[in-house]
Amino acid sequence: MLKEWMNPQKPEPEELAERLGAARERLARQQMQIKEKKLPVLVLVEGWGTAGKGSIIGRIIKNIDPRFFTVAAMEEPTEEEKRKPFLYRHFARIPEGGKFTFLDSGWMDEVVKERLYGGMSDEDYEARIGSIRRFERQLTDNGYLVIKFFLHISHEEQTKRIEKLWDSKDTRWRVSKDDMWQNEHYKRCRGAFDSYLRSTNLPSAPWYIVDAKSAKWAELQVLETLTQGIEIALNNSSMAVPLLQNVFPLEKMPLLAEIPLDKTVDIEEYHKELKRLQQRLGELHNRLYRKKVPVIVAYEGWDAAGKGGNIKRITGALDPRGYEVHPIASPEPHEKARHYLWRFWTRLPKTGHIAIFDRTWYGRVMVERLEGFCSENDWMRAYNEINEFEKELSDWGAVILKFWVQIDKDTQLYRFNERAATPEKQWKITDEDWRNREKWDLYENAVNEMLQKTSTTYAPWYVLESVDKRYARLKALRIMIEDLEKVL
Repeated sequence: MLKEWMNPQKPEPEELAERLGAARERLARQQMQIKEKKLPVLVLVEGWGTAGKGSIIGRIIKNIDPRFFTVAAMEEPTEEEKRKPFLYRHFARIPEGGKFTFLDSGWMDEVVKERLYGGMSDEDYEARIGSIRRFERQLTDNGYLVIKFFLHISHEEQTKRIEKLWDSKDTRWRVSKDDMWQNEHYKRCRGAFDSYLRSTNLPSAPWYIVDAKSAKWAELQVLETLTQGIEIALNNSSMAVPLLQNVFPLEKMPLLAEIPLDKTVDIEEYHKELKRLQQRLGELHNRLYRKKVPVIVAYEGWDAAGKGGNIKRITGALDPRGYEVHPIASPEPHEKARHYLWRFWTRLPKTGHIAIFDRTWYGRVMVERLEGFCSENDWMRAYNEINEFEKELSDWGAVILKFWVQIDKDTQLYRFNERAATPEKQWKITDEDWRNREKWDLYENAVNEMLQKTSTTYAPWYVLESVDKRYARLKALRIMIEDLEKVL
């Protein structure tokens, strides 16, 4: 893209000033429309060292109410961030609906640097590009406006800027080692930038190359492109997104009605096996920490199926410093205002740690689907988005265990009535539980579809027959131990 890029004609000073004033006023007006329509706007500013990325962002945000934007300078990943998936720190910074986030460099800078300095293999590079393309597509599919700018300057211009900054002790600190290395290897860096730009130039999130030689001219290019993109996004906010074909290998799953629920375990055998299995899981937890293997355990199931008791038997075997249980309820306002996977990306474990989710991202294709909290296009698209999310985790090296805790309708009624009649258990039963029970058949159809479409070879579903809770607890422990032993 950089090789074929045609440098746009810079307008005369009078025209430039007039257009700049109009673009600034337009952005100032649009910020209120963005707030009203809850449009999230993510602006990624990449480019050459000394091209003026920070200065451009500073000029743009002068036209926006400070309550409506955040700016993040993406430095080198911290040690903590390196123990999370590559996209974690970028996904964590996406804006709420109705607000802007400006990123001073981001995932492009991180990937290209690793490619140039770190010797990233071709295979790893292609995998990383695939992750980025899916990340950006998921954002735009879920209503985000993603605008990506690359600030371009020539080798001569970069050299001149570096020399000017270096001549003064007060500005010398602004010239980084990366800037110097880029300048010395300008052609090589241009080739790497060009390859990246081509690979990630998506119809829904295209790249805009900006002539950054003049500050005011660069500001005008960015402002006019940004305001035009906002205008289009505001007008197209209700458009449906085409559904993608599944490309992930699936495991065949039985229908819930086909699963026998008569499995039981003797109480004496239960206590004996529970002790043995918990001891083994504790041993494996130590090895997980030493080998820095992250584990994600996802629990879904019917109300009163026994998820909490199941989780308790797993955590009873673990070092409390090495796991966290996330009880997932209705999203908080700041969570609801972002991509639905944001609150799960931000709860992922570090390497060597375990995250256990009591309810999960699958709420999108169950409760949100059936209660009308999202559109049909949203939940139908979510099967593929969830498979992509879990593939990212698997490629990162995570062990993913997904349990559906299964009971029949009569067992649920018995447990509901027992809870209602027992004072210390009454907090466990709510009006919402009774309402959901009335939709049992609808939920069963939704769960069957979920199991069929998201039980992948890298993140399969396991059904825990939980009419006998003790049997379900032992089965979960055995499955977890078996999967961890394979990895370790």
